[in-house]
Amino acid sequence: MRLDKAVSQVTDLSRADVKRAARAGRITVNGEPVSDTSTKIAETDEICLDGETVGEPGPRYFMLNKPLGYVCATKDSEHPTVLDLIDEPNKHQLHIAGRLDIDTTGLVLLTDDGQWSHRITSPRHHCDKTYYAHLADRIEEDAVAKFEKGLWLDSEKKRTRPARLEILFANEARVTLNEGRYHQVKRMFAALGNRVLELHRERIGDIVLDEELVEGDYRSLTPEEISSVK
Repeated sequence: MRLDKAVSQVTDLSRADVKRAARAGRITVNGEPVSDTSTKIAETDEICLDGETVGEPGPRYFMLNKPLGYVCATKDSEHPTVLDLIDEPNKHQLHIAGRLDIDTTGLVLLTDDGQWSHRITSPRHHCDKTYYAHLADRIEEDAVAKFEKGLWLDSEKKRTRPARLEILFANEARVTLNEGRYHQVKRMFAALGNRVLELHRERIGDIVLDEELVEGDYRSLTPEEISSVK
């Protein structure tokens, strides 16, 4: 890999910025200044920028506790995006694995590993997602069986897949489903004549939102969390 590409992949510097930094003597390879950014770099080479070791490019995996008012997009002309909450080099290269509506909070996963992201979002993989829902009205007991059977949603040609509904209190529930239709949880309750007031995602697959993450914070996933997505 070329030096300019290797440095730009793990910093916020463009290739032109890397070239200027190299000419200024700010970049070393194995302790020696390198001014030619077309130099080929081996995996074992140690690259430093301003005396600090530059990490080897590799896939990144994060969990974010999404607050209200943020959209799951890379750019939006009207609203802040979840990427505005991320302080990482080249964050625009991150994929949002499992989007949430602007008024839904909770677990969002971000990665630059496209295959890993696909295993979460592809309908073929049937990745479970769990939500806490606060409803406007009391949840009827027969709703559990109706969720399990599948519901007809407006403008849909087939029922939803079977979903698990756990009634926590009169108007609070936990929902687990493995598909991602538009506004699905809200529309499922609407099909029963109820309305979702609050929706919060707690889990994607075996990855559970870290209770220590306050809204707007994020952290890297653990190796165990990463490998749980198969």
